[in-house]
Amino acid sequence: MTDIDILIANTIREDVRAGHSYTVPDASGYIKLDAMENPYELPENLRRELATRLADAVLNRYPVASYATLKQKIRDNLGVPAGYDVILGNGSDEIISIIAMATARQDTRAVLMAPSPAFVMFQRSAQFAGMDYVGVPLKADFSLDREAMLAAIAKHKPAVVFLAYPNNPTGNLYDADDMVAIIEALGETGIAVVDEAYQPFARTSFMGRLPQYPNLMVMRTLSKLGLAGIRLGYLAAAPALLQQFDKVRPPYNINVLTQVAAEFALDHVAVLDEQAARLNEARGELAAALAALPGVTVFPSSANFITLRVPDAERTCAKLFEERVLIKNLSKMHELLANCIRVTVSTPEENSVFLNALKASL
Repeated sequence: MTDIDILIANTIREDVRAGHSYTVPDASGYIKLDAMENPYELPENLRRELATRLADAVLNRYPVASYATLKQKIRDNLGVPAGYDVILGNGSDEIISIIAMATARQDTRAVLMAPSPAFVMFQRSAQFAGMDYVGVPLKADFSLDREAMLAAIAKHKPAVVFLAYPNNPTGNLYDADDMVAIIEALGETGIAVVDEAYQPFARTSFMGRLPQYPNLMVMRTLSKLGLAGIRLGYLAAAPALLQQFDKVRPPYNINVLTQVAAEFALDHVAVLDEQAARLNEARGELAAALAALPGVTVFPSSANFITLRVPDAERTCAKLFEERVLIKNLSKMHELLANCIRVTVSTPEENSVFLNALKASL
């Protein structure tokens, strides 16, 4: 062993040494349909106005630590109920990490739970915070297994349960009554976090139910709305509950440029909503075209991506890669996702290129 190897063995946690980094492939020269991004930019006149605001941003000072103006715009424009507040994160990833850090206990191993398959950062954040992760398998049609979830809650008594609405990577909306049963089962001993990253496309939400359930929190991001590059997530809940999570939020975690860009975008949120509507229309057209292909099973989606099953996911992804099209191979994530791939809904032109390449691969 080298000196560096010995140093790493003596200082880095064993589970970290055994793990892997979250890698993102280089997309240069490819049609990028693997990351659920909005393909549309802001209109030219808005980009010019935004450029002026960014040029005037005060870069030599720290951000205003309260982020009061940005938080007020989120509350005013994004459906947060009166009397409820938000905290901000560097994307949803940081929000998930904050939740895990605040609920991980030092006297015992706390449990973070989610239906499975789910967003990979739920499990990674639980691991890095020192929590136990319990994934409860979905049914074969990707719906919630209500009885299994309730049994797991009774057995493991989780501190936090994440429910993605719609779910990533499957794209479907869980039954709302099943979700309510889970929230109620947690009661005063656990927090339910409804992850609504894809709410701009689902057009349904648990945000309005916050006053009904003291243990409910709603997490969203501006990434899927069309602002993936600025990395801004937010968590809505009762102010007293949020105060506890704010204690572990890093200071100045939202940079000045993100703050300026987000405030500007929220002044023009109707433009982003119109783009989401276009993508929803394209989603229906693409899903219908995919369902007509032999050997392809298309799963219902309320997000800006479609999950489908093909005869051979490895071969399909390899062929698409040769055609300079990047999609996500889900087949190794979970046994329920055998031979499944996920494609972002994009512009008509990019959807057409993907569809033709997929036909050739089949």
